[in-house]
Amino acid sequence: MTAQTARLLNIAGLVITLLTVFAAVLWAFPLYWGVVSSLKPEDEVVRPYIELWPDTFTISHYVFALTETEIGRWYLNSIVTALSVTILTVSSSLLCGYAISQLHFPFRKLLWWLILASFMVPMPTLIVNHFELVANLGLINTWAGIVLPQLIHPVIIIVYKQFFDGVPKDFREAAVMDNASEWRILTRIYIPMNWGVTTALAIVCFIWSWNSFLWPFLAVTRTDMMTITVGITQVNDAFGVYYARELSAAVLAGLPVALAYLIFQRRVTEAITLSAGIKG
Repeated sequence: MTAQTARLLNIAGLVITLLTVFAAVLWAFPLYWGVVSSLKPEDEVVRPYIELWPDTFTISHYVFALTETEIGRWYLNSIVTALSVTILTVSSSLLCGYAISQLHFPFRKLLWWLILASFMVPMPTLIVNHFELVANLGLINTWAGIVLPQLIHPVIIIVYKQFFDGVPKDFREAAVMDNASEWRILTRIYIPMNWGVTTALAIVCFIWSWNSFLWPFLAVTRTDMMTITVGITQVNDAFGVYYARELSAAVLAGLPVALAYLIFQRRVTEAITLSAGIKG
């Protein structure tokens, strides 16, 4: 490598680094702005000019959100909803992926193509149909009405199917020769081999459900049944919108997810990589 080539590579690396830092700052600035604004008095938040640092710090908005709202109940509802969606989605997707990958039954390929086709349908386009069905079944303001429509995640089925396809056939053949049942083959061979994938998908599914807003917003009208993402819209009163209050509630709503991401960052990245590979 010549000196000129090395110099060009160094310049290219510097440019890429600067662009990466700029993109990171651009992405992080709204988060910074939201947190800082939640610590400002309301009169500073509504000023017509931008202030990157508050003149006066206050935690009164956080105190209001924690003491004058049902945020504890909303947290509990979100935990119950997210855990239910995660457990049911991962379990059903695992079984479906295993069946399509390893079992032979009529219309198996048709089912697989339908799952792939459903992956191309944006879920918001089905919101009206979901709402009409749930309303006709009388499930508005119920746990079933909140949870069941959120169980549709074709990408998780696809990830499991691709993983099971990659497991060497020798394991299954040896188990079949020992007269092992399908359930035993699944639980003793395939599931232990993909705990890492399952953990990563479960974490991402939990975050998806926790951050879900549109469907819980439509399926719930009672304050005591709201999840945290819907509940933060209730922190205002009859006198108007309080931006600092809403921002403080939003920070409190996003805090558990941010902590979960920091703790399980490697697993989340793994699951996103798997999903991106499927989409590509």
